[in-house]
Order: sequence, then structure tokens, then C-alpha cells
Amino acid sequence: MNPLRRYETIMEVLLAQKEVTVNELSERLQVTGKTIREDLAKLEEKGLLIRIHGGAMLAQSDQLGILSAKEPNIKHADKKSEIASLALRYIQPRDIIALDGGSTTLEIARRLDNQPLTVVTNDLYIISELVHKDEIRLVVPGGYRLRNMLAGPEAVDYVRGLNIQKSFISATGVHLQHGFTIYTNDLVEYKRALISSSATVYGVIDHFKFGQCALRTFASLSEVAMILTDSGLSEETAQQFRETGIQIETR
Repeated sequence: MNPLRRYETIMEVLLAQKEVTVNELSERLQVTGKTIREDLAKLEEKGLLIRIHGGAMLAQSDQLGILSAKEPNIKHADKKSEIASLALRYIQPRDIIALDGGSTTLEIARRLDNQPLTVVTNDLYIISELVHKDEIRLVVPGGYRLRNMLAGPEAVDYVRGLNIQKSFISATGVHLQHGFTIYTNDLVEYKRALISSSATVYGVIDHFKFGQCALRTFASLSEVAMILTDSGLSEETAQQFRETGIQIETR
């Protein structure tokens, strides 16, 4: 198994269990403990996990664009609320929008008025939030369940056939060189489909994720019209990203 695939498997285990031992990973991946410890060190450098005695734990459970299987994570809820408020300014009645999976897009869903609107989403928590708002037309792609998300080629093919006006995209990190990144390959094609099917793409990224880089790039900075973020982003960092041509909006 190549290193990148090992990294993805380690992150998948951590997302499910929150904590894992070196021995457990060594047995599962059929490599030595030394190799696992080197892998953990590289993932810690990226800010994706924290090494502890004999293993590792997930750095923060909402950083990956996928939430806990038990309940949505509300870490940095005030920042997500700021971003959601910004996003609502760009949503008009009768729009066709897509909400990518994640805790920030879930906050957008919670704040949406019950109004004539079409919402495409593969996030089960967002579906649960919107299903009772009867004025909103809810469009759910097919696919298999990946924790709280629907993924796979069926979902990708379905989304590619849509005409979406505005997509709101989440990411693990956004980086000047590497663009928008996520920790595993499972959702890359779905995110790519959203981007290619949308007239306008908004990144909804809290300030903690700026300068961070995960394992897989799913979009370059130039593919996103604007990043909506919270007031915690420094003006220096915002200016660095603006110089690449991308718009940055904060509250």
C-alpha cells in the first residue's frame, strides 16, 4: 500500500474511533510499527492528528468536512454562525443551491427561511434539517452512506447532470499553493461535480483552516469565486489570498 493510501486509511480510522494505537494500525495496514510512527508524524505536521503515547487521536473532529456519526460537532459555533450569516446574503428565493457536507453548511441550512428554494445536498444532517421546511425543494443524490454523507459514482453522475446556480463548499484546509484540500479521496469527485455544475462557487471556510493543507486537493483557488470566512482571519492572510485573484469576505 502506498503512503498516501495509508494516510487516508489512518484518517478514516481516526474519524470513526477518534483514537487509535500504533499496534492496531500496524496490524490493519500490514506494515511495521516504525512505518506507522513515521506516518503519524507526517500527519501531525499537517495538523490532522495529535500523537499520544502508543498511538494518535484526531486533532479536531469537524475539520474534515464530515461530522461525527453520532451528532453534529459545534466547535467554533460562533465562527460558523458568522459565515452562515454571510452566505445567506447570497441566497435568494427560487435559487438552486448546493450545500456541501460539513458543520458550517449545516449552520447555513438551519438559518434558511422556509421559502421557495431548491437545495442539493448529500449531508444527512442537512437533509434532516431541511426536510420539515416544506417550501424548500430538497434534492438528494444517490450513493452509499459514508458516515453522515452520501458518496460514490451514482451521486457524482447525478450532480453532473444538474444546473446549480450557487454552491457552498467546505474543505479541511485552503492553501495558497495547494488550493482547497480534504483528507481523503472518497469525496473529491463529488466536490468536483458540484464545482463543475455550478455557475458560482463559494468556499465557506473558517479562519483556522487558512494556510492548512490536507492530503487531497479538490479545487484550485481560481475555481472558487469567493471565500466566506469569519472575523478571526487576519488582514495579512486575507490580502495574501486576494493577491491570487480570489475574493475574501468577512463579517
